[in-house]
Amino acid sequence: MKKYDVIIVGAGPAGIFTALELAEKNMKILLLEKGKIVLKRECPAHIQGCISCKPCSVVSGWGGAGAFSDGKLTLTTEFGGNLDQIIGTQALWEMIEYVDGIYCRFGSQSKVYSGKPEQIRILQQKAARADLQFIPARIRHLGTEHARKIMEQMFKFLESRIEISTSEPVAELLVENGLVKGVVTNKDTAYYADYVVCAPGRDGSQWFTGELERLKLSMAVNPVDLGVRVEVPAAAMEEITDQVYESKLVYYSKSFDDKVRTFCMNPRGEVVVENNSGVITANGHSYADKKSHNTNFALLVSKNFTQPFREPIAYARYIAALANMLGGGVIVQRLGDLLSGRRSTAERIDRGLVRPTLTKATPGDLSLVLPYRYLQSIVEMLEAMDKIAPGVGSRHTLLYGVEVKFYSARPALNKSLETEVKNLFAAGDGAGVTRGLAQASVSGCLIAREIIQRKGGN
Repeated sequence: MKKYDVIIVGAGPAGIFTALELAEKNMKILLLEKGKIVLKRECPAHIQGCISCKPCSVVSGWGGAGAFSDGKLTLTTEFGGNLDQIIGTQALWEMIEYVDGIYCRFGSQSKVYSGKPEQIRILQQKAARADLQFIPARIRHLGTEHARKIMEQMFKFLESRIEISTSEPVAELLVENGLVKGVVTNKDTAYYADYVVCAPGRDGSQWFTGELERLKLSMAVNPVDLGVRVEVPAAAMEEITDQVYESKLVYYSKSFDDKVRTFCMNPRGEVVVENNSGVITANGHSYADKKSHNTNFALLVSKNFTQPFREPIAYARYIAALANMLGGGVIVQRLGDLLSGRRSTAERIDRGLVRPTLTKATPGDLSLVLPYRYLQSIVEMLEAMDKIAPGVGSRHTLLYGVEVKFYSARPALNKSLETEVKNLFAAGDGAGVTRGLAQASVSGCLIAREIIQRKGGN
């Protein structure tokens, strides 16, 4: 029988930071990851388009999806998750500083963007006049390529201290009489442990939700975050991005009062595709050293559904699959074409002033994909943003669809992030606990400290 003190499911930031915190505590630890090791995570999409690698190396593998998409640490308690509701704002802030220090220890010496107080106040005033809420934050931008190097260093540190098995997805959690016993992988291998930490990542969120349902655990349905990736000339956003790198803007649509927010802003970055278990969606990268002439960001509409709806992931996948059906992948459309009620064509895209960084996207019509209330809310948000960043609402602005964030239904958790199953913990974005790299890392540390305490602090 293969027995461990702790089994960690998933090698994204939450899983890695759980392991880092436990690695030198005289415990036998197994970390299981369905993707590849960091050195073998390569995406061929920029050469030949997405070929549906299984699993997708953009969203799976050592480092997880968030670490490689942009490598952005959001050093704030204002957004990126709801851990402040569990441990308190001050404790969360201290933990964010703690994990930031670990990233720096493993090679992050990148600039922290915070903005001058006077300039922040001016931006907040402009945003308020446009019915927008501007939320400032300190941002440490690692850059996609530098984030990879940091993850390599973390792998090298851990590989001699814990057991790591990649390309081995977990199929099932083993639970007996309300107590976790271990896991079974897709290779029909059973591993046993006193503690199991589920950090499945966004690509594993559907699996995790299925396990919660199978075990009949209480769940809260998270909002569905669905929208588009916007691409504009970098100059249109420079007044904001030069100060704070990423602007977190929130808007409530006049038509439906739906919440719309910016997410994952990439100054002078690139739009990319990612494969979420067969569904192709849009995302964005921003490198530390390589720059484009454009800035991209997501506009996501957060919608809370009521009973009897309980399948946010299935709904989001359905919308994304519709875009794939019509466009063979990600669809791109000029804002002017959308407002004129016509599809974009390759010729119209070529005549536009914004050169697409994702050349594999198919020109098309997003109104055939996204529900009306989503598109209406997005258009209103772009009009509002144009008041503080003129040019964002240009007819040449490119919209890539769809972008969706797959968050699992959140299990009922106590203050230690333990589920209703004893010694079974949930961490990170894929478990519905957090919404970003920094808080995902914090959640792993919190769980590790609880396990250390239960083990007697050895």
